[in-house]
Amino acid sequence: MPANDQPALWDAIKGDGDASRELSRRWLDDAGARVTLGDLASHSGLSLPQREFVGKSVLIAARDQLTAALALIELDGLARRMLLYPLGVPPEYLPEIAATAEVEAIVSDRPRSDFDTLPGCLFAMTSPALRPATPERERRQTTEWILLTSGTTGVPKLVQHSLASLAGATRHGGALGNRSVWSTFYDIRRYGGLQIFLRAMLGGGSMVLSNAQEATADFLQRAGHAGVTHISGTPSHWRRALMSPQAHAIAPKYARLSGEIADQAILDHLKAAFPEASVAHAFASTEAGVAFDVGDGQAGFPMGLIGRPGPVELKIEDGSLRIRSDRNGRRYLGDNGAIAAPDGFVDTGDMLEQRGDRYHFVGRRGGIINVGGQKVHPEEVEAVINRHPAVQLALVRARKNPITGAIVVAEVVPKPQTSSAEPDTLRREIIAICREALPAHKVPASIRIVPSLNVTAAGKLDRAGA
Repeated sequence: MPANDQPALWDAIKGDGDASRELSRRWLDDAGARVTLGDLASHSGLSLPQREFVGKSVLIAARDQLTAALALIELDGLARRMLLYPLGVPPEYLPEIAATAEVEAIVSDRPRSDFDTLPGCLFAMTSPALRPATPERERRQTTEWILLTSGTTGVPKLVQHSLASLAGATRHGGALGNRSVWSTFYDIRRYGGLQIFLRAMLGGGSMVLSNAQEATADFLQRAGHAGVTHISGTPSHWRRALMSPQAHAIAPKYARLSGEIADQAILDHLKAAFPEASVAHAFASTEAGVAFDVGDGQAGFPMGLIGRPGPVELKIEDGSLRIRSDRNGRRYLGDNGAIAAPDGFVDTGDMLEQRGDRYHFVGRRGGIINVGGQKVHPEEVEAVINRHPAVQLALVRARKNPITGAIVVAEVVPKPQTSSAEPDTLRREIIAICREALPAHKVPASIRIVPSLNVTAAGKLDRAGA
């Protein structure tokens, strides 16, 4: 479906005939608030009429995901551009980001004073306490959806998508049941979370949104109470969830991992925790879109996906995965230019290694540790450490060394039930596993047992802060 044939989000949610009558049964839930989609037919969460945003570039910057979600539904098809601004972005980056996106209006649940660095912009509050209104539902244009990249240092890049490119995986993925209740640990203003939000909204389901101020245990309990059937997160999200005493508050039919390498250990742990669930891991990026998901319970993906014709084409060049599809981002805003190469493929920078009849992700091109001229991908070593039954989470990084330039070191979080085990014993056992599975230069020179590891706002291990 070409981008200009994609209906606006509200029109796609509402449908027609019998479908529109289902809206009162569908809802969005955040900590402390719930809004039915039926209420959006005659109410608005905005403090200004929707017509004020027609043709404008709008910054959507809210504390709570529910208020951001309502603004996305209301403004798609009216605004010229919507910039999705997630939590965790340093505030000093905001002026440059807003200038690049040519922001003319701000929608937020935060006070106007939080945006003093953006003078002259139209400002509107948004709230889940909807007010009666006659929303101007006539769609006038295809709205650009602008997402910030994650996992980089410095000011994030701004990636231009449309609803059509963002909904591509849903469009090709088959129909979803109307009674599905989706949830995600992600922020829906980042690509991974936005995918789940769109799957819920366009597939006829409801959604439980996470909240940055909410403890993992409280979120899991709320999701379980709401009857969540489909839930997603990064492997780091899932490792944290499985450490929680409320992990079994949910009983999903479908559990999905993305955003980081899904090693065999986390896939096995999820299946053991939720034996009735289908467990899948997906590959996607803000620039390249969704490439595939794998549901066979094995790490990596089948070789047959490479070179196969279809709506998504994959190839490997110089060891990294390249993707071409209508799900790719269109361009970077500002001076960053094209996302894809002249042949239309987007270089993900994610490196692959063939093992038998599968390809396995081994790490990012820019994250390699150079040990005396020999390359080490931290994620490859982490996957081996995570095999130990007493390990919950591992982070591998480089430490400077005057002889080799760098050596490999690791920090390990033990599982709660084994946290009182003798640390020296655990270290020796981890080293033994690594020596059996890895060449000598990849074996950690030291292992530090730690109570926790930092995770970024995007749900990934914080490698920059290591």
